[in-house]
Amino acid sequence: MSVVGIIFSNIHDKNIPELTKSRTMASIPFGGRYRLIDFPLSNMVNSGITNIGVIAHSNYRSLMEHIGTGKDWDLARRSGGIKVLPPYVTAFANSSNSLYTTRLEALIGINEFISGCTEDYVVLSDGDTVCNFDIKAMVEYHQSTGADATFAVKRQFAAKSSKGNFGTMPKNHLIIESDDSGRITDVASYTDSAVSEYCDIYMNICVMRKRYLEELLYDASAHGYKSFYRDVIAKNMIKDDYRVYNYNGYFTSIDTLYAYYFCNMDLLSSTFRKQLLKSEKRPIYTSVQNSPPTVYKSTAEVKNSLVADGCIIEGKVENSILFRGVKIGKGTTVSNCILMQDTLTGENVDLRYVICDKKVVIRDGRLLCGCERMPLFINKEAIV
Repeated sequence: MSVVGIIFSNIHDKNIPELTKSRTMASIPFGGRYRLIDFPLSNMVNSGITNIGVIAHSNYRSLMEHIGTGKDWDLARRSGGIKVLPPYVTAFANSSNSLYTTRLEALIGINEFISGCTEDYVVLSDGDTVCNFDIKAMVEYHQSTGADATFAVKRQFAAKSSKGNFGTMPKNHLIIESDDSGRITDVASYTDSAVSEYCDIYMNICVMRKRYLEELLYDASAHGYKSFYRDVIAKNMIKDDYRVYNYNGYFTSIDTLYAYYFCNMDLLSSTFRKQLLKSEKRPIYTSVQNSPPTVYKSTAEVKNSLVADGCIIEGKVENSILFRGVKIGKGTTVSNCILMQDTLTGENVDLRYVICDKKVVIRDGRLLCGCERMPLFINKEAIV
């Protein structure tokens, strides 16, 4: 079994403009020491995929810095390895010199990369899909059924409104219906008017034969199609064999700032943290930084929090996530917050339900408060 992986890094950038002003969706910091792309990358590496292309669109400098040579994922290889695929790879793919706007256009733009791969199968995954997924088992299932394409789904509750508790239907995903044999019978976009019920939600992970994908792309390019699911998958669903692969573990997609906050907060639960990060067979890898251990001063008090390396804590931290290099001043209280790398708080600061981007400075005596449904966001390098 030989498989090439393709990851879409920018496809959902517009969903969280606060966090994607200077980075791709896939490079958003997550969980104290990770980036979102660490999950699809680790899922592929743990499944034996060693040739991976990451499709980029814009603002991908931080993504390239995070990936580096790929050595932290064992992808620094003479053949295969990891490649960042920027726009305008070839003049043929972008004859109008316009950036891609859809998933299908992105795939057509890297058709030369796909054609040059010698692998038999292709796995497509979004860069913001947070799960610990056994792709090898999915590919083996795909082979055993002889299907043209197999789509990973999670049985989940689809609420009438996405404003409910976290875990309801992500707006970026499709609802897939299938028969008893697992063959797909219908694909539909989620809308707020959808009936509240349990349904199969497409996880934006699929596998298909490389040759079959090439045929789809050539046909789509010839007909000027724009949407991968509406113009390609839905139109071929009747004549071709499309199957679902059921996944039962932890899964979510970051589609709003609210979802980003609660997905991070899920990691404070040992149950969710074990499902996502603590698998012995499928660890989640990330870029390793040689930071010193965190320093807890005599006045520090930390409860139910994730604290990365290199922090200095003199105040009180509870139900929060601190990234590398965060400094909490004396007399400061941080509650239900996410503080990204190198955030600095002064003394006697009170933070509640706050998300700070990297290198934020909060001066002495400040009181900043959001709420559970609408956390307060502070831009990168801001001084408050």
